[in-house]
Amino acid sequence: MRKRGSYLIIFTVIFLFLLSPVLAVDPEITSKIYHLELLAVKDIDGQLFGSIADLYLETKEGSGRVFLETYPLTKMDTQISTRYAKEMACDYFSLDCEGYDFIYTIKAKSDIIGGPSAGAAISALTAASMLKLNPDGKTAITGTINSGGIIGPVGGVKEKLEAASQNSITKVLIARGSAAYKNENNETVDLISYSSENLGLEVIEVSDLNDVLFHLTGKKIKEEDYQVEINQEYQEKMKSVSELLCERTAYLEKELPQINESAIEAIRTKKEQAADSSAKEDHYSAASFCFGANILINEMIIKGKNLTVQEMESRLKKLKQQTTLAKEELEKKEILTISDLQALMIVKSRLHETEKRIEGFNESENKGYVLAYGEERLFSAEAWLYFFGMEGKEFFLNKARLKNSCLQKIAESRERYQYVEIIFRDFDTGHIDEKIEGAAANYEQGDYELCLIEAAQAKAEADTILSAMGLSEENLDSFLESKAKAVEKIIAKNSKEGVFPILGYSYYQYANSLRASEKSSALLYFEYALEMSNLEIYFKEKQPVLKRSLSGENKQREWLFFISGFFLGAAAVWLLAVVFGRKIVKHRRFWKKK
Repeated sequence: MRKRGSYLIIFTVIFLFLLSPVLAVDPEITSKIYHLELLAVKDIDGQLFGSIADLYLETKEGSGRVFLETYPLTKMDTQISTRYAKEMACDYFSLDCEGYDFIYTIKAKSDIIGGPSAGAAISALTAASMLKLNPDGKTAITGTINSGGIIGPVGGVKEKLEAASQNSITKVLIARGSAAYKNENNETVDLISYSSENLGLEVIEVSDLNDVLFHLTGKKIKEEDYQVEINQEYQEKMKSVSELLCERTAYLEKELPQINESAIEAIRTKKEQAADSSAKEDHYSAASFCFGANILINEMIIKGKNLTVQEMESRLKKLKQQTTLAKEELEKKEILTISDLQALMIVKSRLHETEKRIEGFNESENKGYVLAYGEERLFSAEAWLYFFGMEGKEFFLNKARLKNSCLQKIAESRERYQYVEIIFRDFDTGHIDEKIEGAAANYEQGDYELCLIEAAQAKAEADTILSAMGLSEENLDSFLESKAKAVEKIIAKNSKEGVFPILGYSYYQYANSLRASEKSSALLYFEYALEMSNLEIYFKEKQPVLKRSLSGENKQREWLFFISGFFLGAAAVWLLAVVFGRKIVKHRRFWKKK
């Protein structure tokens, strides 16, 4: 009996010791309701009027669920955008939100136009609650929330500012580039000056959630001291890839038949862009422009030869055989570093694109282009083999980790896709759905590297559409600048940790090269860069650390929770020991009497 009682006590001590930190839920987060004024617009007979609503947030211990209550009811997209905004805040500030449920309430005096325009406010309030910061009750914000924590422009800004001035609000935060307003005479009005002179209102343009939290609470949450350092080994290898692709351009040109002037001009433009990028040591962009030129030239060559169906099919068969051999050789590569893993993903992706062209050959109306693209994509895939063996942080390739990361990325991309489908019902998003389904198929086949890159691309493409909401020629440049800075921050962070994001940095360079001429493509590649620069999921287990403060105050508080939990556990064990001790004594007395 004595042994049994001792074992029970020891077991209870160990159990409570392990459980005590888990039980230490921060009461400050779950006991307070946070509030922010929400700027909105209402539609009366086709005319917009500014309106004010109240946004409340209550957090409770839970599992990361999101609840929304609105008075009166708003559109369905408001509920979806609320979940999205919460996730953006948690991701941007690296908050552990999984242990809490989020209950949002929007109270308005009349029907308002809901949806993504409340995203910035919801994200800001989420971050404030988790960081235990008190928002300034006289400050409001209007804007969307986008990947990288970027604040996007919305409509009805002038009407919202006028509504804010009629209430107790003294400061309004708007998206960077939103101050330029076109009036009914098509004249540009500066809303910052207009609000100061006519409404007695301070208006400030903000770029991201860090700016928002600073103006709402007076606290700077994330350090802004970052610098992108170019990895010299990356530069050398990327230069080799670029030279290989551009040398092929010169080789293919020798076979170029007589073609029309427009085709010659398109090829010349690509070559000039490649030369300009090389001069700036932007080797990925140079490689991309030469790749584009190679497709155009190869297509012209194929068409000029007037190949028969049998000759085309013979060439296609050869391409298929070469792709199969390349895949077999790729499987033999030893993955020792995170750089090797990135190279594996890049080459696999390009080989997969080649296979897709081969599969779609018979259904295509332009078989010459399909064949040319497939051949050039295979060539570029083999060129990227240069990146194997690049120095980088060593890690153990954990297939289970990659599998889970793949599944998570598919879930994220599907959620983004569904969000886009609801917001843009008439928008053609079939290409995104196709990529998600492709990622899911790769997951089922156990090809988790290819799954990850396809799902990440699908998510980035959905985010591009969402980011484009509210953008105009006037604010597009400033929005792209904010995106560029968001990418720079995450690249600098990874580089500092010894992991250079090969593809993320490459996409970042290419996006910058497109900013002057192809702004929509630049936005897409910035989104690609954001996705492919966040490499933590590939090599490091996620640490469930809640970053809630700017100082050591939270660490002290968490140690206090730990110690309190431990002593509570110890007290419980002591009580158990007393109870069991008394029972043991009674049993002994009983048996002595016997």
